[in-house]
Amino acid sequence: MDVLGSQSVRPPELDKLFELDGYLRNFEGEISRRYGIFQKTLMTIKEKEGGMERFTRGYDFYGIKTTPGNGIFCREWAPCADALYLRGDFNNWDQYSHPYDRMDFGKWELYIPPNIDGTCPVKHGSTIKVVVVKNGNVYDKLSPWATYVCCPPKGNVYDQIFYNPPVKYHFKHPKPPKPRSLRIYEAHVGISSSEGRVASFSFFTENIIPRIVKQGYNAIQLMAIMEHAYYASFGYQVTSFYAPSSRYGTPEELKLLIDVAHSYGMIVLLDVIHSHACKNTADGLNQWDGTNGCYFHDNYRGFHDLWDSRLFNYTEMEVLRFLLSNLRWWVEKYKFDGFRFDGVTSMIYHSHGLGDGFSGDYHDYFGFNADTDSLVYLMLANYFLHQKYPDIVTIAEEVSGMPGLCRPVSEGGQGFDYRLAMAIPDKWIALLKGIRDEDWNMGDLVFTLENRRYGEKNIAYAESHDQALVGDKTLSFWLMDKEMYDFMSTLSPLTPIIDRGIALHKMIRLITHCLGGEGWLNFIGNEFGHPEWLDFPREGNNSSYHYCKRQWNLVDDQLLRYKFLNEWDRAMNEAEETYHWLSSGPAYTSWKHESDKIVAFERAGLLFIFNFNPTESFPGYKLGVEQPGTYKMILNSDAPEFGGHDRLDSGNLHSTFPYEYANRSNHLYVYAPSRTCFVLAPYSRT
Repeated sequence: MDVLGSQSVRPPELDKLFELDGYLRNFEGEISRRYGIFQKTLMTIKEKEGGMERFTRGYDFYGIKTTPGNGIFCREWAPCADALYLRGDFNNWDQYSHPYDRMDFGKWELYIPPNIDGTCPVKHGSTIKVVVVKNGNVYDKLSPWATYVCCPPKGNVYDQIFYNPPVKYHFKHPKPPKPRSLRIYEAHVGISSSEGRVASFSFFTENIIPRIVKQGYNAIQLMAIMEHAYYASFGYQVTSFYAPSSRYGTPEELKLLIDVAHSYGMIVLLDVIHSHACKNTADGLNQWDGTNGCYFHDNYRGFHDLWDSRLFNYTEMEVLRFLLSNLRWWVEKYKFDGFRFDGVTSMIYHSHGLGDGFSGDYHDYFGFNADTDSLVYLMLANYFLHQKYPDIVTIAEEVSGMPGLCRPVSEGGQGFDYRLAMAIPDKWIALLKGIRDEDWNMGDLVFTLENRRYGEKNIAYAESHDQALVGDKTLSFWLMDKEMYDFMSTLSPLTPIIDRGIALHKMIRLITHCLGGEGWLNFIGNEFGHPEWLDFPREGNNSSYHYCKRQWNLVDDQLLRYKFLNEWDRAMNEAEETYHWLSSGPAYTSWKHESDKIVAFERAGLLFIFNFNPTESFPGYKLGVEQPGTYKMILNSDAPEFGGHDRLDSGNLHSTFPYEYANRSNHLYVYAPSRTCFVLAPYSRT
C-alpha cells in the first residue's frame, strides 16, 4: 500500500524519521497517506467543530449536567433511536414524563428546570436511567457520559448515579514535572489489600502509596480504574468510560489518591482502554441507540471474536469526540499525568495481531493489514495530548514493533513517548520454563533486551500483571515454586532452590532494568517476589479472593527472606535516581561469554557485570571499559542485606589499565562470584 493518494501530505519532519531508519524511505507514500488523513481529520474538526480545544470538551455538552441555576441539561448522541426519555428516582420512575427532543445529526436534548425552591430537580446520589426506544422496543440504558455508576446490592446490572456532591474535592498539590526517566509502579487498587476483599481508594492512599515512595518509584500506573461491570476482567471490559470504578470508592476519593501521590512528587498514569468496549447492552455502550452501530462498526469490523467485545468506529466524528474528550476528562477532572494505551497491537491491524509473526518485514507494517482508521485516531490522541499538556506521558502496549509508533506525529509517527518492551518478560518465562541455567544463551538474552527500534523509547519489565494472571505465575514462583511456602524463613535452611531463586530474581530484574529500555516497570508485590499468581473471584473458583490480594505480611516480617528482594528493588531504583542510566542512551555491551555465562556492559558511565554461571566464580576476570580511572562498587547483589553470600568486598576499588580489550580503550580485573551481579561507578577521591 505504497501508493501516493490524493489525501497524501508529506509530514513536515519526515526526514528526521528517515535519519533514524533509512528503510522507511521505501514507504514514504504510505506514511504520507496516513499523515494526510490525519491532517484532513484535523481540518474537519477545525472547520465543523471549532477546533480541538472545543471538540475535546464533549463532556461539557453531553451527558446529564447541572446548570448554574440548578437546572438539568441532558444531551445524547443516539442517531438511530426513535425516542429518548429520562427516568429515575426524581420522577418516581415515570417512563415517559421527561422526553428528549430530537435535534440535528442524531443528537437529543432535554432540559429540566430547577424546583420551585431553586434546588436541583435530581438529588445527588439518586438513580437515573436513559430510556431508549427503537422499533417499539424499550431499553433502560446508562448515558455513555455517566461519571458515576454503581451495582445495586441485589443485582448485577449497574445503575447510573447522579453525582453532584455538595462538597467537592479541591486539589492541594501541583502536578509534578515529567520525570527524567520513568520508574513505574503498576498497581491495581482492588487487590492492594492483604485481606480477601476489594480494597478502596482510601486504603491505597493510606497504605500503599507510602510503600511505593519508599521503594523509589516516581510514577504510579493505575490499572482497572475505568468502570467495568465484570471485576475478573482486570478492567479490560469497560462499560462506563467516564466513571472511575465505584467498587473502590467515590470520584472524590480517587482525586485524593492522585493528589497525595503528587505531594510525593510522583506522577500518576491511567490504563486507558480505547481499543475495544464491553459488549454489555444494559450497562455498556453496546447497542446504545438500539442498533449494532452508533459507537461501533455495524459489520464484522465491530466485533473482536477473541475478546468477545465491541470495536470502535474511529471514522465517526462523534466517536472521535467521545474518545478524545475522554482522555481530556481524566486529565482535567482527576489530574492524571498520562496514559498507558491498552491493546494497541489489536487496534492497528485488521487481524488484531492474531496469528501474525511480525518477522520484521516492513510490508507487515505498511501493507493492507494495517488499520489506517486506528492509526489516525492514535495520531490525533497523541497530537492533542502533547499539544495541550507538554508534560503528558503516553505509553503504547504494542508488540509488533510498528515503526514510528513512538516518534512525533510531525515525523509521520503515532506520537507515543514509550512502548512496552513486551518481548522481555516472554523471554524470561521461556528460559525459566524450559532451559537449564547452564544452557542459557547469553547472546540471545542480550539481543532480546537490546532489541528495540533506534530512537523509540521502551519501558522494560521482567513481569507485569499479564504474567501474574491465572494460567501463569510470578517470576519468583517460577523460580522457587512450593519451596516458598516452607523455606523463606531466615530461621530455616537456605535450600538450593531458594538460594538460586533469590539470586536469579535479583539478576533478572537488574539486567532488565539497566539494559532493557528507557523506563522500568514493576507490578505491585513483585518488588518483593510475591508468590503464586493472580486470580480474581469468578464462577470458576467459587468467587474466591484467595489469590486476589497482596500478601504484605510476607515482606513486613523481618524473619522472612522476602525482605532481601524488597531491599534490592529499593536499591536499584535509588541507584538509577543517582546515576540516571534509563535516560542516558543505549548501553554498550562489550562482553557476552557463553561458557563463562558472563555479560558486561556500560551505560551512563557505569560498568554492569553479571555472572549467570550457576557454579563457577571467576577471580581476576578481565573486562574492557572505555573510561580510564578508578571504579567503586555501588550495587552488589551478593551483599548480606540483599540475601547474598557476602563474597564481594564493596569497599574494594578497581583501577583500569591503559590497554585495549573487548573493543574498549581500557580494561580492569574483577572477582565475579557465581549467580551475582554488581555495578561499578567512577570513583573520585576528592
